[in-house]
Amino acid sequence: MNDATRHANYDRLIEKARAIEPVPTAVAYPCDESSLRGAIEAQRTGLIAAILVGPRARIQDIARRAKLDLAHVEIVDTEDDEAVAAAAAVRLASEGRAQMLMKGSLHTDQIMAAVIKRDAGLRTSRRISHCFVMDVPAIERAIIVTDAAINIFPTLEEKVDIVQNAIDLCHAFGRENPLVAILSAMETVNPKVPSTIEAAALCKMADRGQITGGTLDGPLALDNAIDLTAARIKKIDSPVAGKADVLVVPDLEAGNMLAKSLTFMAGADAAGIVLGARVPIILTSRADSVTTRLASCAVAALVAHARRKDVLKAVA
Repeated sequence: MNDATRHANYDRLIEKARAIEPVPTAVAYPCDESSLRGAIEAQRTGLIAAILVGPRARIQDIARRAKLDLAHVEIVDTEDDEAVAAAAAVRLASEGRAQMLMKGSLHTDQIMAAVIKRDAGLRTSRRISHCFVMDVPAIERAIIVTDAAINIFPTLEEKVDIVQNAIDLCHAFGRENPLVAILSAMETVNPKVPSTIEAAALCKMADRGQITGGTLDGPLALDNAIDLTAARIKKIDSPVAGKADVLVVPDLEAGNMLAKSLTFMAGADAAGIVLGARVPIILTSRADSVTTRLASCAVAALVAHARRKDVLKAVA
């Protein structure tokens, strides 16, 4: 499979995001070449309007050595401290100067610690959760895996928000009724396997309007969630089986292993975004390809655009 075919799903997301105005984005501590290059490339592509938050002299030195042009990029100077830069980036978002946050070369825990502080102004009534938007070569659509990075052992109540965040993300892509598979090791409810009980409860909550905007089914095993043949062999009559847009995992361990298995054994790429705060948060890794970094920015930009539209509707 050639690279153009491999990234077809991401290419569609990037092109869709380029059709809207670049979104002001506070980039927290972009103090290595990969994170700085990712932000500059996202701005050059027309996805974001980058605001680099960190030690100005160090950022400029990295740009000079990497031959990156900072001529049209705003820099908010801070002391050379990751926590200070994270807090300053969050403050820009809280004040409305930035509509997205982007992780630079600091650890995920550091930017998230700044986001979840009570006085930071970015928390909402929703549980914060992470989504991997995965471009899997063998699947014709982008697949969302949640939550594989933030919530370790989420409760049933927390899973309601995790599911709703993923559904809202699909709406931002233009998927009006996403198909959501609640995963377990099996497709039948088994009292000895708690994840099957929670899957059944989430589906009933969706029936009662406690989760809206998507079609849920579960428990489903991974094979019959994404493969129609597997679902037919097991005689599963479901609008979701074999066609899932969203894979909701039982816990972080399962999600992390699923995402990494798809990445390292199926050749998938994983764009990361954090939802549930007042602004979307772009999480990238030093190992991410340029296309994956751009896809993460595109996903967040589409979410930010959808939220702006919702705000305008609310005040109209």
